[in-house]
Amino acid sequence: MRRGLVAGILVAASVALVASPVHADPVRDAEYWLDGYGIRTAWNTTQGAGVTIAVIDTGVDGTVPELRGAVISGADFSGLGSPDGQTPVGPAQDRDHGTMVASLAAGRGSGGTNGVIGAAPAATILPISIGFGQGSVSDDDQIAAAVRYAVDAGADVINMSLTRNTLEWPTSWDDAFLYAMDHDVVIVAAAGNRGSGTTQVGAPATMPGVLTVAGVDANGQASFDASSQGITIGVAAPSEDLVGATPGGGHVMWNGTSGATPIVAGIVALVRAAHPELDAANVIQRVVATAKDAGTPGTDAIYGFGLVDAAAAVTATVPRVTENPMGSLAEWIKVYRRAASTPVPIPTGTATVAPDPVVAGPVNPLGTVLPTVNMLRNVGIPLGVVLAFGGLLAAVIARAVRRARAPRRTE
Repeated sequence: MRRGLVAGILVAASVALVASPVHADPVRDAEYWLDGYGIRTAWNTTQGAGVTIAVIDTGVDGTVPELRGAVISGADFSGLGSPDGQTPVGPAQDRDHGTMVASLAAGRGSGGTNGVIGAAPAATILPISIGFGQGSVSDDDQIAAAVRYAVDAGADVINMSLTRNTLEWPTSWDDAFLYAMDHDVVIVAAAGNRGSGTTQVGAPATMPGVLTVAGVDANGQASFDASSQGITIGVAAPSEDLVGATPGGGHVMWNGTSGATPIVAGIVALVRAAHPELDAANVIQRVVATAKDAGTPGTDAIYGFGLVDAAAAVTATVPRVTENPMGSLAEWIKVYRRAASTPVPIPTGTATVAPDPVVAGPVNPLGTVLPTVNMLRNVGIPLGVVLAFGGLLAAVIARAVRRARAPRRTE
């Protein structure tokens, strides 16, 4: 049964890059988001030292030049990798994924100004490998265990470049994700990619309290294939023409919100390093409140709060909040789980990585008229109840109008 998809997209195994006339290294030159999204400016304040980013993925090869010294010992929950999480696992064509993700979050370059550098190059990567359809334990259970491990191992941020490809998630995730949130860990998740079959944002990106990342192209416009849309999106970041490091020391160009997500996770790490006094809710608040509005005023289903701005997130004056701007998972559980005396079984997840070529196309025009993120997260009345009530009210009004217009007998 196809029950979930990793949001990451690998377009090609290798690519010939053209050297820039400004800089000798074409890999570093390809990272247009470093300047375009305020990341290099944010480095004047911090590069993320002291912050740990857990990468729950296919494993991270800590021997590649860009990740030497950045990756610590982690864990494997697939039963297929090495105990430290640094052996790539999963289907052969997908094993590069975790290393690519980690390089965009906290890559340190390959010497001087060469190689892939992440959004938070001084942060630490905690690698956690899961099987994505392989291994004796379901992906859902692997992920739940991985989230708890990340918290206990000291993660400050959890990067999840994956999706179940459904709105729902298993109850085991309730406990695991709530455990992370209760321990002040920021969870950053990918919206998914329409080009790989994720037509709507899926869990964990639908979970309240999670910072969901949508994707845009190099011009800051919503990506048609390399991003899904949905009313739980928090911010948008580059998801096209990305460069990443691969096991063995290679490089690839790729597309997908799997790449946008670690860029944002790295920015979250910058905020945590610059503002260690802030809890997770206020770290997320700084990221969403300083985002540059790119769609309709306020939040929308395409860009969320807007395009992420690392410099502003680190340095701007942002009023503190008492609640997570992405909602409360604890409140959601109270409202939607308490009514069921017997939990409704949810199919266990099996994840894969699939090719996703970029195809230009129009942005869904309906996205701008969907409810806002806060409406989805905070309104406790199911949509079905609202629709049923509206239909009943319309029927009563119509009947009253017919009776008022009906011929009457005169006395």
